[in-house]
Amino acid sequence: MQEAMQKFGRFLSAMVMPNIGAFIAWGFITALFIPAGWLPNEQLAELVGPMAKWLLPALIGFTGGEVVYGHRGGVVGAIATAGIIVGTDIPMFMGAMIMGPIGGVAIKKFDEAAQDSIPGGFEMLVNNFSAGIIGGVLACFAYEIVGPIVTGLTGVLQSAVGAIVNAGMLPLVSIIVEPAKILFLNNAINHGIFTPLGMQQAQEVGKSIFFMIESNPGPGVGVLLAYALFGTGSAKGSAPGAVIIHFFGGIHEIYFPYVLMKPTLILAVIAGGITGVFVESILGGGLLAPAAPGSFIAAMAMTPPGGYFANIAGIAAAGAVSFAVSSVFIKATAKADEEDSLAEAQANMKAMKAASKGVEAEKQVEGKDIKFIVYACDAGMGSSALGAAALRKKLHKDGYNNITVKNFAIGNIPKDAQIVVSHEKLMQRAIDDSPQAEHIFVQDFTRNNVYDMISARLKGVATSEAPAEAAPEEKVKEGVLLMENVVVGCKTVSKEEAIKAAGNRLFKSGYVEEPYIEGMLARERDISTYIGKGISIPHGENAVKQYVKKSGIVVMQYPNGVEFADGNIAHLIVGIAGKDNDHLAILANIAMTMDECSEEELQKLYTTKDPKVLYDMFTKG
Repeated sequence: MQEAMQKFGRFLSAMVMPNIGAFIAWGFITALFIPAGWLPNEQLAELVGPMAKWLLPALIGFTGGEVVYGHRGGVVGAIATAGIIVGTDIPMFMGAMIMGPIGGVAIKKFDEAAQDSIPGGFEMLVNNFSAGIIGGVLACFAYEIVGPIVTGLTGVLQSAVGAIVNAGMLPLVSIIVEPAKILFLNNAINHGIFTPLGMQQAQEVGKSIFFMIESNPGPGVGVLLAYALFGTGSAKGSAPGAVIIHFFGGIHEIYFPYVLMKPTLILAVIAGGITGVFVESILGGGLLAPAAPGSFIAAMAMTPPGGYFANIAGIAAAGAVSFAVSSVFIKATAKADEEDSLAEAQANMKAMKAASKGVEAEKQVEGKDIKFIVYACDAGMGSSALGAAALRKKLHKDGYNNITVKNFAIGNIPKDAQIVVSHEKLMQRAIDDSPQAEHIFVQDFTRNNVYDMISARLKGVATSEAPAEAAPEEKVKEGVLLMENVVVGCKTVSKEEAIKAAGNRLFKSGYVEEPYIEGMLARERDISTYIGKGISIPHGENAVKQYVKKSGIVVMQYPNGVEFADGNIAHLIVGIAGKDNDHLAILANIAMTMDECSEEELQKLYTTKDPKVLYDMFTKG
């Protein structure tokens, strides 16, 4: 149960932590420019409402979807979140935490169901329309169904707080307020309940304790100080800075993820909140107006003459009790946290050692569990596509029809990728982009033992009971390779001149803009595009991908060869401009040709004087 709560807490934290900067920006704008702020400004204060209602929930919704299914899941999560934002009048942080992940799960399930049935060349069309349609349906669902439910729950919470206040048990209101704050309902409670009650009380007696219940920074400061002294890892290192932001800046949201990481700490903030309200009640504390944001500075600015001791005592008492309780829980789990940190460090060390040998062996996925393999390169259009096509064909040939193999650019690797194959020069970027995966690093995307490693792991694991189906054939989209762009009998030149010649032909044929050519040369300087068996596939690096107008391929034959890195001789230079995956069918044919053709058959391709022979080979199927 506790482990499940911790996982849930980490998931919620993962939706919020990447967006802390946005919360800080909103907090500073609020503190500075609202009527009760440090520098009141009627025009700039208009930013406060839209940021709280739209920007922050949308960011949380996007991040929630992204956690589930990468950027694509984030987009659908944000669309779904828009429905719940429009359907309510309060900031929908909790609603965003619901709809964002739902959006990610929905589009992920669709992709898993449809990935093997999308015709070649139609991937981008299907991807765009599926995201739009699913996102739109979820937005309507959020507007009509989820929004009213979350609004109703908020109303129930408000009624519960009101009942406790009316019963004269004001300190116990923290039992509801503090957990609600962690769920980002702090503004709804503060402005929906305590501000109206406080305004009425302030008009009668000149101050109100209601303004201190939610805004007291003491409980959060206590948790952060405990992490700073007794925590481990990144939580310990970041806590001191968070103390300053929270206590002096009033950004309560900064400590919410720290509580979510250890859900038992909710008891600490509840105890701190109860103590703070009790002390302020006994000493007669209260504020003239809401402290927005809930910082120590704002609280002092809103303190009436003669009330400083009571308010400072309430904040200090809340912080002390929260610190004491938090310290107990954090110290009790410190050993486990240290072991986790040590295990993580050891795993990273083993990964680095294994990477130097070509495979992250200590993080292997069991053969029976392999479902999704990714080939990743800088741009995701050439080398990785060839490698993926070759591996996919071999796996399907051996009957492993339930394993998906796709190619992506580093930076867009899906979060559910189990094995990632990338070039050794891209090692750190690949690990950073997909830390959850096992990594295999190669010197060449096509001449490697990746299939042998995966096949060895799959041995003893039953293939599908049904007869093995042939790998689905990609269809070559018309216009990707034109007969006029197959040139035979070229004179031997340097590799730079050969790449420029291929790039110029792509440019003159309308596939790319001219800056793309320099990107092809830069890609070659970084990692050689020679793929073996006399073939090179120069293409642009990721930085020039925006210059691709449409998918296109040119084939240039050099009978006497062009020298590439390490003395490799290329006889076929295949210039690639990839957009919308329209070119993948031709790359799949190249992979099949390399795999199936004998040396004698390849020599015929290298020396033929008939461009139609090469054209037919690249467009077969």
